Amino acid sequence: MTIIQEIHAWSKGLADWQQDAVARLYEDRTLSAVDLEDLYALVKVEAGIPDPESRKPKKLQDAQVAPPVDPARIVQLVAIKDLAHVNALAHGGSVPIALTGLTVIYGENGAGKSGYSRVFKHACRARDRREPILPNANLDPKNAGVAQAVFETMIDGVATDLPWRYGAAAPEPLSDISIFDTYCARAYIDNHGDFAYAPYGLDILEGLTSACNKLKARATQDKTANAPSDAAYVALTKEQTAVAVALLGIPAKTKSDQIEALAKVTEAEQNRLTLLTKTLSEADPKQKAQALRQKATRFAGLKGRIATAIVFVDDDKITQLQALIEKSKTAKSAAELASTEFKQTPGQLIGTGGEEWKALFEAARVFAQTCHPGHEFPDLSEGAACPLCQNALGPEGATRLVRFDAFIKQKAEQTAKQARELAASAYRAIQQAVLDVMFRDALIEELTEIDPILAAECTSMQDSLLLRQKSTLRAAAADLPWAEVPKLSANPQHALTIIIEELQEQAKALEATADEAVRAAMVAEKREFDARVRLAEVKDAVLEALAKHEICRKLQICIDSLDARGISRKSTELSRTTASQELADALNEELKRLKVHQLQVVMKPESPGGRTQFKLVLQLPGGGAPGAILSEGEQRAIAIASFLAEIKLGKGRGGIVFDDPVSSLDHRRRWEVAERLAIESLTRQVIIFTHDIYFLCILEQKIEELAGTLTKNYIRRTERGFGVHSQDLPFDVLGTKGRLARLRDMLVEVRKAQKVGNDDDHRHLTAACYGKLRLAWERCIEEVLLNGAVQRFGEGVSTQRLKSVVVTDDDYHEIDAGMTKSSKFEHDAAMAVGRLPVPEPDELEQDIAKLDAWRKTVDDRLKTIAKARG
Repeated sequence: MTIIQEIHAWSKGLADWQQDAVARLYEDRTLSAVDLEDLYALVKVEAGIPDPESRKPKKLQDAQVAPPVDPARIVQLVAIKDLAHVNALAHGGSVPIALTGLTVIYGENGAGKSGYSRVFKHACRARDRREPILPNANLDPKNAGVAQAVFETMIDGVATDLPWRYGAAAPEPLSDISIFDTYCARAYIDNHGDFAYAPYGLDILEGLTSACNKLKARATQDKTANAPSDAAYVALTKEQTAVAVALLGIPAKTKSDQIEALAKVTEAEQNRLTLLTKTLSEADPKQKAQALRQKATRFAGLKGRIATAIVFVDDDKITQLQALIEKSKTAKSAAELASTEFKQTPGQLIGTGGEEWKALFEAARVFAQTCHPGHEFPDLSEGAACPLCQNALGPEGATRLVRFDAFIKQKAEQTAKQARELAASAYRAIQQAVLDVMFRDALIEELTEIDPILAAECTSMQDSLLLRQKSTLRAAAADLPWAEVPKLSANPQHALTIIIEELQEQAKALEATADEAVRAAMVAEKREFDARVRLAEVKDAVLEALAKHEICRKLQICIDSLDARGISRKSTELSRTTASQELADALNEELKRLKVHQLQVVMKPESPGGRTQFKLVLQLPGGGAPGAILSEGEQRAIAIASFLAEIKLGKGRGGIVFDDPVSSLDHRRRWEVAERLAIESLTRQVIIFTHDIYFLCILEQKIEELAGTLTKNYIRRTERGFGVHSQDLPFDVLGTKGRLARLRDMLVEVRKAQKVGNDDDHRHLTAACYGKLRLAWERCIEEVLLNGAVQRFGEGVSTQRLKSVVVTDDDYHEIDAGMTKSSKFEHDAAMAVGRLPVPEPDELEQDIAKLDAWRKTVDDRLKTIAKARG
């Protein structure tokens, strides 16, 4: 299991924020200020401090970490193909890869090489996957899909296509392909001043430890800034009250709801405090109690008089009177209608049925009791004398009396009478009511002293009662519309009741103070109320202190959770595990191969806590400050050495991929890296992406020296897009044979231009072809005539190659003629000379053939001379 795999497995038991930090460090190797801010928010969330931005922790997924390689399996790449939505790479693009030896994928800057490199890094789960794979920025986002490709592979000799899709788990066999990046390892000065070697992965734990320390300092600073203060309420803690107990219980026992409850003083409690204050301050409580009771009695009398008076003119009474009067009027109308019909009976005297007549008839009824005792009026015999005229009634007279009596007793008349009497009774009740509540002089002054508003309400009630009585009587007499009868003013009875009860309570309390125990209880009760009132005044400060105590408690949880000792122990454990002599030997071998002679890795024992363990230390000859000695090239050499050593110890047999391994390295370092990679290609598949044509030429020389195989692929930009593969390498990297073949291809285009009569294209293509021919002569001199003894970009002069070299006069004349003719078409002709005639295609063909013939002649001679010089 690699260090990364161990860290990943171990991290699953960490807190969420630490798992998030591991994921960030795995992806980017460093934590930015934004990362630290996010992590701090997550630390606080775990301690119970909400995050306003609701950030959620992310975790390093299993699919992101390459699984252990299978040493029994060989995974070789054959091609990457069917690319889609990868940057601006051509849709459906592909690049072949040689199964064995060294494959160089060359592309100039901006050709699309980095797009392929990113696909390799993500698909093969490289250590450095910071650069995302984006769709083509020139396409409509609606048409941009997810990046994908197919890796054509040979797995243990069996052809297998492995489809890959960005964002999904990469095919597991591709993890056997190792991708080099600059995070393989690093050198650093440790806490003991040693120049130590850190295997890839330990930097994640160091980054996590650093994050813990930084966030711990941040949390400590925040805790200091939020330190609570009790200055606002400390005085309240020195009293014997429930408030003091609560305040002394901050923060362990007392919570904010308790403070809220204690600081809430109700109106009743405030009144009780007022009562206690007055009672306890009274010099002669008994006399005061008697005076208060007398005053309560006077106010009770006022309240009773108001209540009695209101009954006479309340809404019910007024409404009742109005209804009775209306009912009386209605009944009177009905009786008058019946009387009219009766008066119209023929033979009756004028006025019969009227009020005077009714009075006369009722008088006769009374007289009949005297003059006709034993008879019920009007049931008298026909011979009886009439009580009115005293003549004999006779049949007609007796009948008339009965008829008159029936009229008097009919329902309408009786109803009218009753309604009139009821209305008159209600009217008299209001008219005769005494509504003076006797609120004046001393009583007004006494009530005003206690409650001036209530005193005004009582005065208003007095006036309102009298005005309402007067208005009601006017309305009953039809002198005023009922709607204009004024309403009574606000009833002061309830307020009077409260004052009466308060006076009685005060009197009771005053009388109780004669008992020392009761008085002491009242003093204690007042003290409690006083404390709560004062607490209400500083409540905000207390709640703020409680909040700060709580935030400090949670920040302390943060501080405790940021202890990095567990992480340091894991780092030490992994360091001890990886610090093996086998690794030291492998690293030293690789450093030697890369010719970093001044560096050597040694095992250094140390004894922390009395236990002996080892660490890998970079030993420098002559001492000195390590940070000032190692160059960037040496740092990169350490990274390449670590990468190759790790692959060797991992026993993996898959291919390895390098993306610009010599970027920013100097001339000498490129030769060393090229030689090491060429050697590696003899035993496994090696793939190199580069834009450095110089490095490509060096690789070509080294492969030739080692008799290895080199496959060169060229990617470029075309109308199809970026990263289009071509077997035709740039002219600059071709040998003499390749350049001659390219010149013959150009000759075909020259003939086409002449055939269609395009003189401009014919002239331009011919001039370009002669320019390339001149370069081919130069390459042939270097490669064939001098047998590669001296080469551009060469590491030195290969003197052994000179044993085959002979330069004749014919060689000189051939070279001079060929170079002279080729060169004159690369430059503008002088104005006086004018434009040079364009050679015919046949002449160009002959000039190309001359170079090829001379090359063959010289090549044959080299072999002959080599044998002769033995």
